[in-house]
Amino acid sequence: MKIAKEFLILGLFPLLASCASQSISLPPVGPGPVATGVASTNLGYLCVFSEREPVTEGVGWGANPTFYQHSDYSIYNGIGKLVKRVNNTIGHYETGPRLVPLLPGTYAVKARGKDFLSVNVPVAIEPAQITNVHLDDRWEPVPGTPKNQLVTTPSGSPVGWRATPKKTFCDP
Repeated sequence: MKIAKEFLILGLFPLLASCASQSISLPPVGPGPVATGVASTNLGYLCVFSEREPVTEGVGWGANPTFYQHSDYSIYNGIGKLVKRVNNTIGHYETGPRLVPLLPGTYAVKARGKDFLSVNVPVAIEPAQITNVHLDDRWEPVPGTPKNQLVTTPSGSPVGWRATPKKTFCDP
């Protein structure tokens, strides 16, 4: 009986490891349908709500309570070259993610998500707009939003607004 338990436990490790190390790729995320309030500029902005990780200061009596900050992530250009490694905190005790200015265009974000070790998300950056990517499983779009306007994880969690392809002068 003891040997059977050990084999069962050993057999579960590869299964659990494969789930925890799962990497996913998602469709492109773009700015939301309503313009967000940034000043008119040639730059666009990216805000990634990556997995939150605990931060604890001090030990024992007098230690500060644990708080959570968004994990760091990387931004790549269209040919896969690293553009920026983002320290995803604004300040030492701040819990919100960093707003990153970028030239308009398409990029790829590689970050940790709540249920995934690695998430690859193509993003569209538009001038004077914010593209938000929600990987922490805490975002709820407006009730009644059509599913075809959203990008979701395989488990159905909304990540952001689906990027709309830009028309060229040749498009009808």
